[in-house]
Amino acid sequence: MKVFVSWSGGKDCTLAACKAMSQGHQVSYLINFISEDGQRSRSHGIRREVIALQAEAIGIPLIQAATSWEEYEENFKRVVGELKNEGVEGGVFGDIDIDEHRQWVERVCSELGIKPLLPLWLMEPEELLNEFIEMGFKAIVVATKLDKSLLGRSLDEQLLNEIKGFGAHPSGEYGEYHTFVTDGPIFQRLLKVIQGEVRRKGDIWLLDISVELG
Repeated sequence: MKVFVSWSGGKDCTLAACKAMSQGHQVSYLINFISEDGQRSRSHGIRREVIALQAEAIGIPLIQAATSWEEYEENFKRVVGELKNEGVEGGVFGDIDIDEHRQWVERVCSELGIKPLLPLWLMEPEELLNEFIEMGFKAIVVATKLDKSLLGRSLDEQLLNEIKGFGAHPSGEYGEYHTFVTDGPIFQRLLKVIQGEVRRKGDIWLLDISVELG
């Protein structure tokens, strides 16, 4: 089946895309929503050009669309509706265990007439993270509500133990932390990350990054 992936650049959507591919689906597009000013990804605050280079490294066409949170659903439906006209039949999402998110995905996809695929749903978070690491994916922390010191760290067993020590959801499903993936089985080229300034926005620490194709 020809599908798109709801894309943030992080570990969960990446692993979901990988699983969808292994199930025989054709991942034809990555969809990434950005802020109204067109500068950064709506979900993780990553520069739009960084997400674009990540998609280039993977080798899958990227669609970026600006939206506010208030108009997110409207714009999501517009973008996916256009893809449906190009033969896309399903959408891949990296949700793990927040039922409200699953309900939204299933409702919106039903209204669009496409099939929702949630390959990570209700899988044990630590097992997913260990699978992600063992498969050879590489990722760094680019946002966190837990502690500023986590920014820029590689996602590995030591980091996961520290995250659990905070009493946080291992996969950061409630926004405890976000990652950016730089390499792995679905990548055709690796990404070199250049770490920039750290900034605070509300209750979250954000690491600004740029990337170069390896």
